[in-house]
Amino acid sequence: MDQLTALLQRPTVNWWDVIDILLVSILIYEGLKLIRGTRAAQMALGSAVVLVLFWVSRRFPLQAVNWLIRNVFVYAGFAAIVLFQSDIRRALSHLGRAPFFRYLAGSKQAAETIEEVMTAAELMAKARVGALIVLEREIGLRNYVESGIPLDAAVSYDLLTTIFQPGAPMHDGAVVIQEDRIAAAACFLPLTVSPTFDRDLGTRHRAAIGVTEESDAIAVVVSEERGEISIAFDGRIERGLTPEALRTRLHQLVLHRRAVAVAAEAGA
Repeated sequence: MDQLTALLQRPTVNWWDVIDILLVSILIYEGLKLIRGTRAAQMALGSAVVLVLFWVSRRFPLQAVNWLIRNVFVYAGFAAIVLFQSDIRRALSHLGRAPFFRYLAGSKQAAETIEEVMTAAELMAKARVGALIVLEREIGLRNYVESGIPLDAAVSYDLLTTIFQPGAPMHDGAVVIQEDRIAAAACFLPLTVSPTFDRDLGTRHRAAIGVTEESDAIAVVVSEERGEISIAFDGRIERGLTPEALRTRLHQLVLHRRAVAVAAEAGA
């Protein structure tokens, strides 16, 4: 009865407790978003299993297991920094950017990215070099990034045209741009299976449509046969764009949407 009475007589929850719980919940939620769909999620699951084993070893007479886990925990912090360094860097960068400043810096960088992509598409269309460039928006593309060759390089038309040169080691597949940086090249994308599109669409065009069917990404395609520039989004494709028309569409789909998202985030 004394234990039951003590349980029922817990202190009341005040506003600071609510704020504390909300902050912890947000941190856990953002952490899960960062590792969702990556190898880090499997590592986190393995860490959770080790923690459960440690709790069981303390609850029951499993001295050897308890000793082993306690000694491993000494190096757990260093191992976490090495294994999750990219995710930790991404999380700290995300938390350290207020919506207003992120919009100002992000808009300028996004405008430069659009110019580089447009210039690269124009040059490759004139030279009849095939290319597929995917720009990430709200839905992450890390599964596709991990299927390619990681680069983490600044976006430039020189690098993009070099990647897609025929005979280059990374010319097959797609380039994925995340947060205004080239995350990876030679990435594998899903092909659309919709029968509504023309039969003359090649693998690059079908891959561009396929990735936009499964995410909100934007895909820029250059046809090596026709020297034609196309853009795919929301499972649709617009073909035969001029470089100026491509710039306009990218501004509408990237900059305008980013401004709306940041404004909504700041209002919330």
